[in-house]
Amino acid sequence: MNYFLTEEQQMIVDTARDIAQKKILPVREKYDHEGIFPWDVVKALSDADMCGLYIPEEYGGYGGGVFDLCLAVEELSKIDGGISLAMAATALGTFPILLHASEEQKKKYLPDIAAGKTIAAFGLTEANAGSDALGMRTTAVLQGNEWVINGTKQWITNGENAQVYTVFAKTNPAKGARGISCFIIEKGTPGFTFGKHEDKMGIRASSTTELVFQDCRIPKEAIIDKEGMGSIVAIHTLNNSRPGVGSQALGIAAGALADAVKYSRERVQFGSTISSFQAVQHMLADMATEVEAARALLYATARMIDAGAKSFAKESAMSKLFCSDVAMRVTVDALQVMGGYGYMREYPMEKRMRDAKITQIYEGTNQIQRNEIALQLIKEAAGGDEGLRRGDHRRRAGGVMRRPAPYFHILLSIGIVDRQGRPVGEADPLRRGRGAARLRGGDRGRPRVDTLGRQPG
Repeated sequence: MNYFLTEEQQMIVDTARDIAQKKILPVREKYDHEGIFPWDVVKALSDADMCGLYIPEEYGGYGGGVFDLCLAVEELSKIDGGISLAMAATALGTFPILLHASEEQKKKYLPDIAAGKTIAAFGLTEANAGSDALGMRTTAVLQGNEWVINGTKQWITNGENAQVYTVFAKTNPAKGARGISCFIIEKGTPGFTFGKHEDKMGIRASSTTELVFQDCRIPKEAIIDKEGMGSIVAIHTLNNSRPGVGSQALGIAAGALADAVKYSRERVQFGSTISSFQAVQHMLADMATEVEAARALLYATARMIDAGAKSFAKESAMSKLFCSDVAMRVTVDALQVMGGYGYMREYPMEKRMRDAKITQIYEGTNQIQRNEIALQLIKEAAGGDEGLRRGDHRRRAGGVMRRPAPYFHILLSIGIVDRQGRPVGEADPLRRGRGAARLRGGDRGRPRVDTLGRQPG
């Protein structure tokens, strides 16, 4: 299907595809079996000016957005969904800085991330705080001009390989969601060490590690935004980053489909290629339809975000949910097409299936995504933020509701309104004043090369 990519966007696709074929494909099996972090691929992405696709030009980036990031991650994931995480998970760790950090913090960290000199990680999950982020036990206590961090983060992608971490901790446990704050912590800070390196089922070329904080002291200025804003930072970050998981899943599914089609045209049984069997044809047709539907939803969501939409939590959750479910179904069916060969480690199909599973789990399980989608639908039915400000069944004084609106307790539970009925803003600071003009023509801000060895003509 033609998605009418601009010249610059097509160059991003071509560059990512070239890196995937020349740098990832030859080491895919070895890195998966041995759990090797893909530093050489990071270097190739850096050399091609691909690390800063989503970072504004004023901080050394390409000046693109979520869509540009998704295009690159999809192409890399067609070859290896684990190696692509070096790029995608850095974006996840960077979004809190892009969306909520001070100008001084952005100038300090974003240029090196854009240049590929720094890898970032996102520290939210804990042993008892997965889907229930409010269950976190990591604390941050202000002592003089320093925050003292104590606690352990679990299953952190990019783990010990990152240099910069955006970490969430409770600064006032009594306030619940409004007692969480976000901090920038650098590798090598005294009191910050690494724990268990996880031995995973899939995405084995991506490091997943515990972050351990024992009286870790960081400057008072290391907080992102204000104290108590951590939940808002996390929500905005995940709304922007979930299409990245969708693009990883989409790439895995698209790669599996391509392998299945190729195999079906080569495998001969009963004197004919199996691609001539209607049962196989129907499987391929269903897989292709689902992959294209997932791509259409993902691209539409990413473009919506980049165009400056005020609210896109529902669409972001939909793209992550649908793409990851498609990835799981497609890899299972593609392996079935390949039969016993697909089950063997000699072929990459079993790896694709292993890699696909995690996309249904991290950055919010698909059950949580369904909750989010449903609750956003309920919010819309209740009239949304504007509806909370008007209507003859609501009486307000001084901006506070005197009588709860329908679904008030649901809206309160997911942070749409506070306990006084005041809407919690969803405006995305990164998108303000920016729109489709960001995807512009001309040479300025393009990736330096369109393949590993050619300058753009």
